[in-house]
Order: sequence, then C-alpha cells, then structure tokens
Amino acid sequence: MSQSIIQDIQNKLNEKKISCVQLVREKIAALQSSTKNANNLILDEQALEQAKIWDEKIASGHILSGIEGIPFGVKDVYLLKGTISTASSNILKNYKSPYTATAIQKLIDAGAIPICKENCDQFGHGSTNENSVFGVAKNAHNDDKVAGGSSGGSAVNVAEGNTVFSIGGDTGGSIRQPAGYNKVYGLKPTYGRVSRYGLMAYTSSSDCVGPFANTVKDIATTLNVMSGKDGKDQTTLTSTPIDVESFDSKIKAGTKIGVYKSFIDHPSLESKIKTDFNSLIEKLKEKGVEIKELDFFDGDTLTATYYIIALAETASNLSRIDGIAFGNRAMDKENLALTYLDTRGEGFSQETKRRIIAGNQVLSVGYSEEIYKKALEVRKGIEAKFAKDFEEVDFVLSPTSPLLPPTIGESLKDPLTMYLSDMYTVGFSLGGLPTLSAPFVVENNVQITAAKEKDEEILRFAYAIEQSL
Repeated sequence: MSQSIIQDIQNKLNEKKISCVQLVREKIAALQSSTKNANNLILDEQALEQAKIWDEKIASGHILSGIEGIPFGVKDVYLLKGTISTASSNILKNYKSPYTATAIQKLIDAGAIPICKENCDQFGHGSTNENSVFGVAKNAHNDDKVAGGSSGGSAVNVAEGNTVFSIGGDTGGSIRQPAGYNKVYGLKPTYGRVSRYGLMAYTSSSDCVGPFANTVKDIATTLNVMSGKDGKDQTTLTSTPIDVESFDSKIKAGTKIGVYKSFIDHPSLESKIKTDFNSLIEKLKEKGVEIKELDFFDGDTLTATYYIIALAETASNLSRIDGIAFGNRAMDKENLALTYLDTRGEGFSQETKRRIIAGNQVLSVGYSEEIYKKALEVRKGIEAKFAKDFEEVDFVLSPTSPLLPPTIGESLKDPLTMYLSDMYTVGFSLGGLPTLSAPFVVENNVQITAAKEKDEEILRFAYAIEQSL
C-alpha cells in the first residue's frame, strides 16, 4: 500500500501528470455524485481559485511539499471565514463565519485546499451521524449502516477518496469511532496539542481537533501542520515537530503493550470484534511485542463519568446560542422569554435538547455536589490510573467500539445504547491522552493509546504495524 497518498499526489502534480485544477475538479465531482450524504456544503468556486494559483506556481518551477495543493474536508463545526458554518443544526443554518479556526487556517497557510464542509451530528451530539438537520451520513461500505459520529461525514469522505484528508473533532470518540466504522485512520491528539479556537465547543475540557487519512504518514503530516501554541487558546501546548521521514517499518521487539481486561471481558463486546482483536494481539506477539493485562475502570463507569461532565459543559456552552447574539431567531413572540423558548425549541434537535436538559440538571442545586463534582473526582482517579499504567507499558491497545455499525434508525430508538457504544473511547478522552484509531483488524479498528504528549510514539508504532502486518 502507499506510504503517503499526499506525497503520491504531489509527485504527480510536480511531474505535471495532472494539474491541481484537474485534481480539485475530480474531487468536487466525486463529492457531488456521492450518495452518502457526507457533505453540508461543497466549496467548489473557492477551491478551484486556489488550485489555479498552485498550477501557476508549479508552472513557474515551484516544487510542492508538505501539504501544498492537497484538497481536504472540514467537519462542519469549524469556522471558515465567508462560509456558512452550521454544526449540522437548524439554529445555525444561516450562520456565516466571521473568521477561520486556527487549525484550519494553519492548513490553508501551509497550502492545503478546503473543498467541503462535512456532515456531522449536531454540535457533536451523537455517535451515528443521525442527529443532523441535513440527514444521516451513510457508511462508506454499506448504505444501510451508519457512518458513525459525530464526525461521520469526514470519515466517509476519506474512505471514499473524495478528500485526501479531513479534519474532524473528537470529544469522546467522535473521530476514532467513525474511523473504525469506515476503516480509515483517525487521530485524537493529546489534549491541547492543536488549538480549539474556532471550533464550536461541545465539552471544552476534552474537545480535540484531529485528522482522518488513509495512511499513518498522512496523519502525521497533517498533525505537524496544525500543532503548536496559540495565543487564542490558553490550553495549547508547545510541541516538537514529528520527523515523519524517519519512521521505521519494523516493529520494535520488546515493546510493551497493555490490554484492559475489563474492556475485553465486557458483555457488550461483540464476538467478531473480540476475535479480530485477539488475532491482532497474537500477530504482535509473533513480532516480539510483550503483552500485559491491566485492570481498569469498567466501561459503564467510564461512560457515566464522561457523560455527566460532557452534558454539564455542553449545557453551559450552548447557552450562548439563543437567537440574540448567535443563531436564527423565532420572530413575532409576545415577550423575550417566549423568544428564547421558541428559538431554542425550534433550533435544536431532540438529542441536543436532551443533552442540554440533562446537563442543566446535573449542575443544579442538589445535584451538583452529588453527581457533577463526584464525576470530577472519578476523572482524577482515571487520570492517576493512566499515569501509573504508562509507567509499566508503552501503549494500550483496545477495540474502538464494542458494537459493529448499527443499521440506520436503530440508535434513535435507544439513545442509551448509543451512549454505551462510546465506552472504549471516553476514558482516553477524560485522560487527555493521544489515541489513534487504526484499521489493523477486519471490523471497527483498534485504538493505540499512549501517555500524554506521546503522539509521535503512537504514530511510529502504528506505521511499523501498517508496514509489517
């Protein structure tokens, strides 16, 4: 397989086998003809203008490098100046971005070309991409199955080859789970490695900006561009660029891998996923990798802790979207209270309203001490356990989801099952850890997780697996 689709495309552009305009036109045509409903907006005019500029530079002798001239997709929760940014909601259906998110601007400044705003669950609220005013995004490999969420459209576009890479958002698994459902790579970086400025906030304490791609090197290349301190996001970290060209294709013997017994023994884990995961573990053992079973919090506790915190934060974050400062406003109401009520009632989906109501409840008098603050204490315990575990192992491997992609419509009947499908992803989000969802198994991908700021180590290990197995 290709080590880097980005480099393959740039080689063709530099050798003038294709033009950048031809490339962008092909991608736009593919987006327009796709039946997967993966896009909320196609940026054809803007993209072709940028492609013409790159063709002129190539004609004058410029050699493309990095991500120059590469078409990419943007999840529709990022602001992109001059475009409509909806978060797949009715309330923001006409909201025009006044500026561009830092991560997206860095990609544009580095020469990449945004070609679409991608379908997603409304404000990131969902695991199936069914909670969208634009309709459900369909799985890249089966029209009857969901694409996963919340970044479903981004994963589908990469899987279909309609974008070379796409930028999703991951709060509790929203990159990793759809990456698994659509069999592509998806990275949730260390919390703070990439600026969140210009990302519509879901859960500010765990929101992460990350890429989807079809190769490990392309994940690393795009991460390099987006990483770094940002004065507009005080949670950002200083990071060292990843030396992508020095990646070794051999798995290092003696690498220590942890496996959480509570994950593998959970009754919700489907047998096909468990069999695939155990098969991968055996292959890694044959390469000299050491496997260590670890104890950890059970999936139900992780899910409950995550959702208590996430719902509280989203209730707070979405309080600003009331039709006054932001969003479409319900008109001709008798008073301000009715204006707020009807604006938010009509503007938010049932799932988003469910999360706002639940979030306000856990923050209310009588519940805050009993529920919310206890969840924060459990989170500290989770972080401490991770710190201890990564003194013993280099990486933790786990399934991405306990469930195979559900049929479209199933999860709408049972939201609780949808929440529980996140049990293998949310713990790593609570810990702020870097985690890669990788297609090294037949179904649903496997997660590779390391200690904070060990993003490069994950990608080096994943590249070795990609090239060795």
